[in-house]
Amino acid sequence: MRIATWNVNSIRARSELVVEWLTKNDIDVLAMQETKCDNGEFPSMSFAVAGYDVAYVGSGGRNGVALASRTVLEDIETSFPGQPRFPDDAKGELEARAISARCGGIRVWSLYVPNGRAVDDPHYLYKLKWLTALRDISSLWKVHDPAAQIMLAGDWNIAPTDNDVWDPEYFKGKTHVTDAERNALREFTDTGFVDSAAPFAGDAYTFWDYTQLRFARKEGMRIDYAMCSPALDDRITNAWVDRDTRKLKGASDHAPVVFEIGIG
Repeated sequence: MRIATWNVNSIRARSELVVEWLTKNDIDVLAMQETKCDNGEFPSMSFAVAGYDVAYVGSGGRNGVALASRTVLEDIETSFPGQPRFPDDAKGELEARAISARCGGIRVWSLYVPNGRAVDDPHYLYKLKWLTALRDISSLWKVHDPAAQIMLAGDWNIAPTDNDVWDPEYFKGKTHVTDAERNALREFTDTGFVDSAAPFAGDAYTFWDYTQLRFARKEGMRIDYAMCSPALDDRITNAWVDRDTRKLKGASDHAPVVFEIGIG
């Protein structure tokens, strides 16, 4: 079984590319982020023609997450319990940043963690609160069922270590690399979740900004990955970043991360 995660940076602009990549690479389940479309605008027919069931939640031209699966998506959820709103009040918006379903016995989440923008921006505190809420509920899922097959896949907007950015000095004082963000991510591993691509893909970058020829200059970041429950991590036999996809005409600024999963 192959499960992938990919920040597609507008599914309406790239639906043909995404569907072609799915079929060419024999992907069973794809978690997509930053789809940037309302629910009524999602190009679901393109996926259906290729044999994929889809589920999605959107919010205009911002954010948006989706799942595509060769098997029927079951028990779909379009947020997680305790998911914070922005602004942080009862009237704040519950952004389209999380969706999940059961796919072949695995609970797959597609997550688009808030960017944070800048360390002095309210979105930075929102990002940390969002991560804490996700950690709290995901740790409860694992405690209640130690055998649970859970994949928290997506664009985490955090580079786990200095090896995951092209130049640590360049990022000093900026989001994605702060101690608070990395500690928030580390708390997932403290509860037992595993960065399952790390042993295979190493420090392979997954994102390269469109500006300043970042991709050609190999100036990227590793911010797309999956935190898996121990029971699922035991089944992962390989993982890789499809860097070549970033080279395609009209490509997203992120590359897909693919996981191969053995029989459980």
